Amino acid sequence: MTWSYLPHTAEDRTEMLAAIGVKDTMELYADVPNSIRLHRPLALGEPLSEREVAAYFKKLAAANANLQDYACFLGAGAYDHFIPSTVGHVLGRSEFYTAYTQYQPEISQGYLQALWEYQSMICEITGMPVANASMYDGATAMAEAALLSCHATRRNEIVVARSVHPNYRTVLGTYAKDFGFVVKEVGFTDGVTTPEALSEVVSKNTGAVIIQNPNFFGSLEDLAALIAKTHEVGALFTSVSDPIALGILEAPGKQGADIVVGEGQPLGLAISFGGPYLGFMAATAKLMRKLPGRIIGETVDKNGKRGFVLTLQAREQHIRRDKATSNICSNEALCALAATVYLSTVGKEGYVEVASQCLQKAHYAQQALVERGIETVFKAPFFQEFVVKLPGNIAEINQELLKQGIIGGLDLGCYYPELAGNMLLCVTENRTKAQIDALVVGLGAKA
Repeated sequence: MTWSYLPHTAEDRTEMLAAIGVKDTMELYADVPNSIRLHRPLALGEPLSEREVAAYFKKLAAANANLQDYACFLGAGAYDHFIPSTVGHVLGRSEFYTAYTQYQPEISQGYLQALWEYQSMICEITGMPVANASMYDGATAMAEAALLSCHATRRNEIVVARSVHPNYRTVLGTYAKDFGFVVKEVGFTDGVTTPEALSEVVSKNTGAVIIQNPNFFGSLEDLAALIAKTHEVGALFTSVSDPIALGILEAPGKQGADIVVGEGQPLGLAISFGGPYLGFMAATAKLMRKLPGRIIGETVDKNGKRGFVLTLQAREQHIRRDKATSNICSNEALCALAATVYLSTVGKEGYVEVASQCLQKAHYAQQALVERGIETVFKAPFFQEFVVKLPGNIAEINQELLKQGIIGGLDLGCYYPELAGNMLLCVTENRTKAQIDALVVGLGAKA
């Protein structure tokens, strides 16, 4: 029988204790002060069989509003996209999910090639010449881009748009504090950052400008104009991008961005209560040696056979700690593999189709809501997320939607006090017309 855990008999435990020279398990806790010991068995109830444990936790899980039984219109950084079965099949292979960092290239060629392919795909969708082998998540990737920019320009000021994800900006503030960097925010007008507003905030002290596109409200920023304003003061421009949106939007690299980062969760990773996720990061060739994390390089062996290695290792914290520009010391290799398999599975045409469906379905939903008397807040073009103004308490409205099998949108008042009473809605390719129509009816009843 295949066990999902290791059952130990009393004889097994006795044998293991004897092997390490211990009489009973309590001797293992000899150094734990008596005053903080529990002195009673854990309140776990009677022992259960594996089948009974599985049934118990299935019942507990049913208390959650899961994405199999509910129609989700909540985005704000984590998105319900279709995941091909190929992704799970490949990730389930033991040579991938049990592997760690590929320090020994001679025995890690398979994984190294997979990560090299990942880098190549990230470069292709971002329009940048070089990418690393992934970061922890989108927020830390953005923060690392800001640090890189300040170190490269030798300036200590970071300008970030208020339309960037609030949690990302919080992480950025934490990173910047330790380095003594100053973070300034630029406001938004009608849901976007105007070049004029950016010009008022940037200066010759600015080393990094960070804009999210599509931004936190789902609106599309004028990247080309914002990049031009950034470069006028000699700062480096970072675009925080939705990888699915890049299926139809012009790549930031082709518009002149210096660094492109983002959250890779939409590329084949389940929402999973918030992680593990995947941060992608790409940059210009000029910044390659300053990129944090790992870079996989293609080479040839002494016989001229194609091979892959961890390259530019002098950047690494574990090689030259005193000269390291980042504390990132590992990468999300399994998550990066998921993104690689996802992009390979959907292909170029499928990638565009996913983005197109998100765009079309979101606009269908927005128009249908307008026809039901619900006001949209911003007039700027949007991708798959948009903001609507609703009468009444957003939390109560979402509770009513849950009763109808619908996970509603985000209450923007939690992050932007001036937008209280507004809901951020997301419509991905996973939503059907019937589900969208049900949402429209549910919210329309509140109008």
